[in-house]
Amino acid sequence: MNVVLYEPDIPGNTGNVGRTCVGTRSTLHLVGKLGFSLADKYLKRAGLDYWQHLDLKVHKDWNAFLGSVSERDPRFYFFEKDGAKNFWDAKFVPDGYLIFGSETRGFPKEISDGYPEHFYRIPMTGKIRSLNLSASAAVALYEALRQCVDFS
Repeated sequence: MNVVLYEPDIPGNTGNVGRTCVGTRSTLHLVGKLGFSLADKYLKRAGLDYWQHLDLKVHKDWNAFLGSVSERDPRFYFFEKDGAKNFWDAKFVPDGYLIFGSETRGFPKEISDGYPEHFYRIPMTGKIRSLNLSASAAVALYEALRQCVDFS
């Protein structure tokens, strides 16, 4: 599976997502302007000593990311708190791309307008605005893996 973080701002979130990717043998794609350096101590602290095992791909912008995607039709699954569909209804496919926007800005209009039928939300019943990025990525990733991988 592939986890894509579009312009992440918080190094600890990205470090935690990277650690989850190592634990699930997923690829982490970082797209666009990062709000931190890849040498950041908080990134490394959250990723622990697993960061060296991470399958990491860094793309300078959205178009560079799209250019790196296989020619076969990839499945994109965008996640945001106001997504039109519940993620329980998503039909994940192996090697899909679980895409998360910036913690502070979300997705730019050109991305949200370009893929309106691919936006999902993770339901919440409590009085919070949204889940933490690393928690959202873990929830979505494990549901996608549950649907696509035989763990027996």
